[in-house]
Amino acid sequence: MTRRKGKPISFDAMVKFFMQNYNIPTKKDVDRLMAKLDRLENLIKATMASGGYPLNGPAGARKNAVTAVDMVFDVIKRSRKGVDFAEIRAKTGFGDKKIRNIIFRLNKLGKIKRKSRGIYVAA
Repeated sequence: MTRRKGKPISFDAMVKFFMQNYNIPTKKDVDRLMAKLDRLENLIKATMASGGYPLNGPAGARKNAVTAVDMVFDVIKRSRKGVDFAEIRAKTGFGDKKIRNIIFRLNKLGKIKRKSRGIYVAA
């Protein structure tokens, strides 16, 4: 009995099979990546040329950013007789733990003083 021959496999089909099976990038894939990289490089160059920094800027270079510590310290500075914990929470809208940590830090830095229990004044 003779063996029946199947369909002959073309060389192109075999190459395509290996490229898909082993995730080998094609020229089209590489061209797409190069186009994306060019777009990103142009965006970065345009941002740097306009005097800004890409994304969030360099570390430690904040411009007019009001921090939570600044907000709490401002509330304490504005009150002449001192301000209590509940009033700080009402004016800033921060949670208890955040306010406690900020008050501890401001006291440690010497920016505020405890007038009495729960009452804080600017130093």
